[in-house]
Amino acid sequence: MHLLLITVALQILAGMAACACACRPRLATFVGAGLGAIASLLGLLPTMHALQHGGVDTLNLAWDAVHGGFRIGLDPLSAFFLLPVLILSALAAVYGGSYLLAYRDRKNLGAAWLFFNLFTAGMVMVLIARTAVLFLMAWEVMSLSAFVLVTFEHERAEVRQAGWIYLVATHIGVAFLFLAFLQLGHAAGSFDFEAFGLMSAMGPRASGLLLVLALVGFGAKAGLVPFHVWLPEAHPAAPSHVSALMSGAMIKLGLYGLLRILTFLGPPAAWWGLTLASLGLFTALVGIALAMQQRDVKRVLAYSSIENMGLIVLSLGVGLWGQSRQLPLVAGFGVTAALLHVWNHAVMKGWMFFAAGSVRHGAGTTNLEQLGGLMKRMPATAAAMTLGAVAIAALPPLNGFAGKWLLYQGLLLAGLATAGLHSLAILLVMALLAMVGGFAALSFVRLVGIGLLGSPRSEPATHAHESSRWMLGPLYALLLLGVVAAVVPTRMSDLLAPVRAQVLANGAAGAPPGAGVASRELASASSRASTAALHALGQLNAALLAVVLLAVLVLAVQRRRQPANQSTWGCGYVQPTPRMQYTAQGFSQMMGGHLLPRPLRFRLTQRLPAGLFPWPGLLAATSPDPIQARGYEPLFRRLAERCMQLRLLQQGRVHMYVTYIVVMVVVALMWVSVRHGWATP
Repeated sequence: MHLLLITVALQILAGMAACACACRPRLATFVGAGLGAIASLLGLLPTMHALQHGGVDTLNLAWDAVHGGFRIGLDPLSAFFLLPVLILSALAAVYGGSYLLAYRDRKNLGAAWLFFNLFTAGMVMVLIARTAVLFLMAWEVMSLSAFVLVTFEHERAEVRQAGWIYLVATHIGVAFLFLAFLQLGHAAGSFDFEAFGLMSAMGPRASGLLLVLALVGFGAKAGLVPFHVWLPEAHPAAPSHVSALMSGAMIKLGLYGLLRILTFLGPPAAWWGLTLASLGLFTALVGIALAMQQRDVKRVLAYSSIENMGLIVLSLGVGLWGQSRQLPLVAGFGVTAALLHVWNHAVMKGWMFFAAGSVRHGAGTTNLEQLGGLMKRMPATAAAMTLGAVAIAALPPLNGFAGKWLLYQGLLLAGLATAGLHSLAILLVMALLAMVGGFAALSFVRLVGIGLLGSPRSEPATHAHESSRWMLGPLYALLLLGVVAAVVPTRMSDLLAPVRAQVLANGAAGAPPGAGVASRELASASSRASTAALHALGQLNAALLAVVLLAVLVLAVQRRRQPANQSTWGCGYVQPTPRMQYTAQGFSQMMGGHLLPRPLRFRLTQRLPAGLFPWPGLLAATSPDPIQARGYEPLFRRLAERCMQLRLLQQGRVHMYVTYIVVMVVVALMWVSVRHGWATP
């Protein structure tokens, strides 16, 4: 625990030192990024020890009478989520050191590194906090630091809007978290997590209400639909290394909070799992349907993050449902799929956001309609992005497929273990999950085909250049981690064992007397089954990777031969131009315009030329988020109109404000006097 405290202290110190060196941007970057990366790597030592050996390490320090003790702890669940936070923060610091230097003449890089390190320190404190007060304080530090980082380019109106949307969404979630912890504190008689774990079982209504509060509060941070609206706005606005850390690590803390609350509630009810599974499937469908219609690379990745968080919550819901129905194999596959996908998604999304940042740095834009031809001009970035697209589309032989592989097996086992309508519902879920996979493949084929292949669609893309080794190094480090995770997924499963046991431990409390030995045997069988499935998948991935590598070598040898230049039939075109290529919107038009439900389809605006002297025509396609455009925006617009009516009280005159104060004091004194008179016999 002391090493983690040193990690947090070093991160804060690195930020303060960088801020003190703000007048020298290169020195501020070196101090802020270098010390921050070293601190994160130092924190990996106790984290890996906790994952490998299990157990709980706690530290209690005196604080004050109001807030109780300063209690922090490290258990397998905290260590599991700490691992992507620390790895991504170290790589993002190195990447951001090169990325932010482009702004050194017009931005305060010292302040940027201060809030970057505060952001990382806040995430670490959230994961090791063991009191509700410390947890919420760290949560607020993390959220406010992220707000400052998102609004790094605050001179742009769309960035300011994204920052405000994020700030409002995150504090609505915090309000629900306050209610959840107040309910837990009332039931346990204390705000310590240890007291939460030892309290007597809450009634079904109280437990259900607490789960709903936690689902809204933590779901807003995790980007679950319909609380997701901040995510596709904030990720494109933030610098790419911040987007990678937010998508790969911060949104996972919403899932951590939900899992931590579940460990306090005892055995799950069946409707908990069904609720999580339904919400997760709905989130995945909406996220990927909107992802394949976006023109900006970072917005595609943001909606893809929503889809992947939906898949994780779907897997967790399947696991909880299997646990409630005493189906340990289903529970084991579901929970293992959820936990495994947390790690894989952290690697893949950091990888892809680093690649998107490299494209932004080299080509000056992430708009798909202005890219093209980057495979020749930025070969290292384009190759990494292509492999990342294969991984994040959950296609073998890369690591994104492992979680889905286990989820499919868990659903298949659940279908075989039930009958009637339940079995049909599970088959429907599998069909919808397959559709999500198809849409994901289409989205990333579109991203690679439009963004990297073909001819440049703009002048900046024509003059695109490769990024520096300080940006490509972290990118390829995550790529290597993804390949290793695909080839040896059983090693990752072994590290998950203590976390899986901690998450599934609540079901043992609801088992009948004498069922402990049988429960442990079934849990062990579940672990062996998931390990065997991952072992088979690892062998398949290794074989496929070997075939792909051999094919690449053959193509490389063939490219050395000078091809003969011959004229080809031009199909009636004298000279093709970049405008004759597919657009990003046109590529997905059939899916987006016909197969999706009407609220998720893109909007087509068409104005044909008319009249004797016609004006230019118009054909434009937009894909606004239906939940934001038809739900939140009208709601907040009406709320703003009501609040504007209160401006009548703002006269701008000091004596009027003094009058308000006097009136309120008199009313309060009258109320106290009357109440005291009623209370006196």
